[in-house]
Amino acid sequence: NLYWEREGAFTGEISTAMIAEAGAEYVILGHSERRTLFGETDASVNRKVAAACAADLKPIVCIGETLDQRERDETFDVLDRQINQGLDGLTSAQVVQIVVAYEPVWAIGTGRHATPAQAAEAHGHIRKRLQNWFGADAAGLCRVIYGGSVKPDNIGALVSQPDVDGALVGGASLEVKAFF
Repeated sequence: NLYWEREGAFTGEISTAMIAEAGAEYVILGHSERRTLFGETDASVNRKVAAACAADLKPIVCIGETLDQRERDETFDVLDRQINQGLDGLTSAQVVQIVVAYEPVWAIGTGRHATPAQAAEAHGHIRKRLQNWFGADAAGLCRVIYGGSVKPDNIGALVSQPDVDGALVGGASLEVKAFF
């Protein structure tokens, strides 16, 4: 995570300079836990993404719907809003440098995960929106990964889907040898 201001009296926040000085290259922004527990909005995620890009950090921008939103058939509307508002003002060149992580909220820490077909559908939609808003080249070069209860027994089926460029592994990453 990071804070969008370069410096100032923002106790408890982490500046891009501090992150870069620590040697980090990537920052995870807009994770559902940050959105639900700390009130982050698409607008605040957008400010953080812009700050990360300006500091030559690579943002991993998390997007995804809740179970209620999925059950109301609002998945694509939620993804569209989060992409549109979260990446607002970015150039195609900046979009190439980011990673979009589709993390359905209903699959995070629940043991449930999107089926390969659900992941393919969501990732295809995300890629299409990136193409519409930032061009075919940017959409093709932007990495779109899946996150949400990724484990050794499901990672292969998920990442083999079209438009799924990799995985953002949470708690299961504590046993890294299980993935080999």
